[in-house]
Amino acid sequence: MKRVKILPDLMQYPAAFRGILQSSTVYDSSCSPEARVIFIDRDGGCFLKSAAAGSLAAEATMTSYFYQKGLGAAVLSYLTEDGRDWLLTARVPGEDCTHAAYLDDPARLCDLLATRLRALHELDAADCPVQNRTSAYLEAVDEGYRTGRCDLSYLLDGQQLSSADEAWRYVQEHCGLLRADTLLHGDYCLPNIMLDNWRFSGFIDVGNGGVGDRHIDLFWGAWTLCFNLKTDAYRTRFFDAYGRDKIEPQLLRVVAAAEVFG
Repeated sequence: MKRVKILPDLMQYPAAFRGILQSSTVYDSSCSPEARVIFIDRDGGCFLKSAAAGSLAAEATMTSYFYQKGLGAAVLSYLTEDGRDWLLTARVPGEDCTHAAYLDDPARLCDLLATRLRALHELDAADCPVQNRTSAYLEAVDEGYRTGRCDLSYLLDGQQLSSADEAWRYVQEHCGLLRADTLLHGDYCLPNIMLDNWRFSGFIDVGNGGVGDRHIDLFWGAWTLCFNLKTDAYRTRFFDAYGRDKIEPQLLRVVAAAEVFG
């Protein structure tokens, strides 16, 4: 996880956070242009994330829910001030799965990623505050298509879709197959899974979580192994370790076509 020591300008932060910032060592840990994340090294550590007003509301809600399930960080504060959201969360112990110690044992990492995802998907989510993540997912796909986002590299091998319009038609024809029956992480990638010496310690960045179709997480689990390990050699192993009894190849193709517009 990236950390660059900084000296924050306290006046750029809400008054509620200035005390802890002033008395702590602070690091920039941002990895996206949409949000800024700083790590505050004090009392076990915490992360302060800021982004456009309203954009962190779902993340605050789902982070709290995952924490209640024993699966993530405690939310210490969430507020909106001067047109920005601010989310303060406790540090989850360990390092994320892009740490060299984990990447150096890809087979073990692959199996852990798969079995941990299956365990998540087996949880009862009747009390989840987001009960139809699939609807929001498809709305985001619609917006992506309308605004011209298109990356055909997300298509799976053998998907004969050569343009945005073809991918869009495929999604429209098959999106009704996607269900909302499983608790999802929503962005199931190696940087969002924390391990402490190979022991699972929690999920982070769960703003796209909720009850949706398991194949969204399955798609991203296979994608992140390929992306971070620089090889697609672990895709079959990942699906085998998760359990083929719950995987429908057709739904993976639907998700892949949808992600073209993500």
